[in-house]
Amino acid sequence: MGRLYYGADTTPAQIPDRLLAHVKVVTATKLRRNESFTISWRHAQGDTVGRTTLWMQPSIPLRFVFETPEPETLDPVLLKELAASANGAGGMMLVWEDETVAEPVPYAPVSAQRHLVAA
Repeated sequence: MGRLYYGADTTPAQIPDRLLAHVKVVTATKLRRNESFTISWRHAQGDTVGRTTLWMQPSIPLRFVFETPEPETLDPVLLKELAASANGAGGMMLVWEDETVAEPVPYAPVSAQRHLVAA
């Protein structure tokens, strides 16, 4: 499980490494262009019920920490879907299932209405 640190908050958002790798690429691209956007997700089971939204902008410190030392293989379809959602009015919406499921399903674009889990 990867961690996303944002701003002065010392408590990271925990996001599966594979998904976080895709989020990193899309986020870096948008922030390099000086484009702000939001990233949202629902809280995991066991956490406080609700969802979180971050306003991503270039002036706020951002750090991605991955559990695995090897870089993830990026899925071009997922990158396009995340970029398209980041460009939309609703911002980038991240969806994934609990990693403890016995049979994880493959990553899929949010627009396909499938949940994302680590492969």
